[in-house]
Amino acid sequence: MFKRIVFFLFLNFVGLAIGSSFTGNGVSSVWYQNLAKAPWTPPGWVFGAAWSSIMICFAIFMAYLTFKNLSPKKVYALYAIQWVLNVAWNPAFFFFEATFIGLLIISLLTIVVAYFLFNYRTQLQYKSLFVAPYFIWLLVATSLNAYILYYN
Repeated sequence: MFKRIVFFLFLNFVGLAIGSSFTGNGVSSVWYQNLAKAPWTPPGWVFGAAWSSIMICFAIFMAYLTFKNLSPKKVYALYAIQWVLNVAWNPAFFFFEATFIGLLIISLLTIVVAYFLFNYRTQLQYKSLFVAPYFIWLLVATSLNAYILYYN
């Protein structure tokens, strides 16, 4: 189990690193600073802390899921889709400043993560709670992206 957790930790944090490399100065950019943002937008430091915690929990979830699952190809395919969508949001939103495309990407990502949470809950039981922070955070992040799209 430990090797699986380390494997998914590696993949998750590589994904975060790639995504954040496209963010660059996005958060401090004039474009982002001048956007009308949702009143519930957390301070910048929360994003890094949240994503780090989420990716640790998601690695544990994926380790258990791949250990117990009878259709590993499907699980790995869903994981790959999730990974690509997660990585793709940063360049879409911050690099290309494409808030609509960002909203599409994060909405699809939320659907995939919801599938992980709700489809495998009977198989993993309480261990499925490891993916709940990811799902909840994506609901918040999707609302932040939607607010920016609507009000800008």
